[in-house]
Amino acid sequence: MKIKINGTEKTINRSLTVQGLLEEMELQCKRVAVERNRDIVPQEALSTTALADGDELEIVHFVGGG
Repeated sequence: MKIKINGTEKTINRSLTVQGLLEEMELQCKRVAVERNRDIVPQEALSTTALADGDELEIVHFVGGG
């Protein structure tokens, strides 16, 4: 299936949830905000939100600093 992540097309060979994708990308779920098809995915729904062909994701990674 093909999805877009931050405007870049990516092919995924297996079924994943949003959390599974974040883990593959080595991103910590607690430090990101995810928008799927223009809807925010709540943190508590990351593990149950399945990705589908054609999904468009925007992932924002929070970075601490001072």
